[in-house]
Amino acid sequence: MKVISIFIAFALLASLPRAHAADAMKPVMPGVGEDAAFPQMQGDDLYQAACQACHMPDGVGATAAASYPALAKDPRLKSKTYPITRVLNGSKAMPAFKSVLSDEQIVAVVGYVRTHFGNHYGDKISLEDVKALRQ
Repeated sequence: MKVISIFIAFALLASLPRAHAADAMKPVMPGVGEDAAFPQMQGDDLYQAACQACHMPDGVGATAAASYPALAKDPRLKSKTYPITRVLNGSKAMPAFKSVLSDEQIVAVVGYVRTHFGNHYGDKISLEDVKALRQ
């Protein structure tokens, strides 16, 4: 599993666009940036497009050039605030997605993660939850 994770990390690094010196401090990731947007609207599709490269298809996370925490069976996801804040603002190696995901998309992907990978947090994420934390 570690060999696969390292390979994925190197493959991702090789596919990243070259950054200009002024952009060197910004997180760079395929499909994530001020001018990029994800067209997907369903939670599973958004997870596949924006999350699974680091958190893995089964949500178990990875350790390679950076550490990507597991989302599977994560008790921190019980709180609605925690995953919404992480998706909006990023954390450590995870970039902020607030400029590239709409409130509806955040509702969809956070709701998906909270009800998959062994997580059973059925209280729904609402647009109001996301809007309150986006500000």
